[in-house]
Amino acid sequence: MSQDRERAVSEAFVALANSLVDGVDVVELLSELTDDCARLLDVASAGLLLADPRGLLHVAAASSQATRELECHREGTPVSIPDLSRETQRWPQFVPAALEAGFASVHAMPMRLQDRVLGTLGLFGTNVGSLNDDDIALAQALAHVASVSIVAGTATADKDLITQQLQTALTSRVVLEQARGLIAQSGGLDMDQAFARLRAYARDHNQRLTDVAHAVVSRRLPAQQILDHARPAGRAAHPRGSTEDASTT
Repeated sequence: MSQDRERAVSEAFVALANSLVDGVDVVELLSELTDDCARLLDVASAGLLLADPRGLLHVAAASSQATRELECHREGTPVSIPDLSRETQRWPQFVPAALEAGFASVHAMPMRLQDRVLGTLGLFGTNVGSLNDDDIALAQALAHVASVSIVAGTATADKDLITQQLQTALTSRVVLEQARGLIAQSGGLDMDQAFARLRAYARDHNQRLTDVAHAVVSRRLPAQQILDHARPAGRAAHPRGSTEDASTT
């Protein structure tokens, strides 16, 4: 990625992040996002399609009028069609409409939160060809921003929900500190080393760090089990500040 493009990408994400914090209208933010897609990626136009309660997709924002006139179905996984003219049989209605609008290729990234698909980010090119790996990664990141902006827009209007989310975050942090303290005391470690052991255990067991911390504090997960997980077999625990601690964190 060239320095100019890298700077443009950074500026776009900074602007989008600032808009989210400032509570800008979500439709305006999504429109800006589609403009960024068309400007930063190797495509002529971009459009965001959101699913209604029945699962039907509708254009929510687009960087051009031609894109607003197109809709497509998404299944939650990326789709790349480098040459639309070869897909007429697969999509007998969509392909002719896209070709008539001047598009020769289309790429779609899912907009989702966890396992729920919210919609799709469609990228339309006037030339035949595929997106490179950098463009695909950037497009998916922009689709993630679009998903977060929709949820943020909902949360902004619900002060009780914001309060609840903040309280949950604060409570989770307290529990994490308690778990760190237990690990540190049990293993003769400092707090940073204890946190490293907790995080390693959570990652290696594909669990959320908060869930592991809760299990430690409630004694459902013994602190010694966390320590044994990080210690090579056959080696005993060492006191705080030893070579063993320094080499395993």
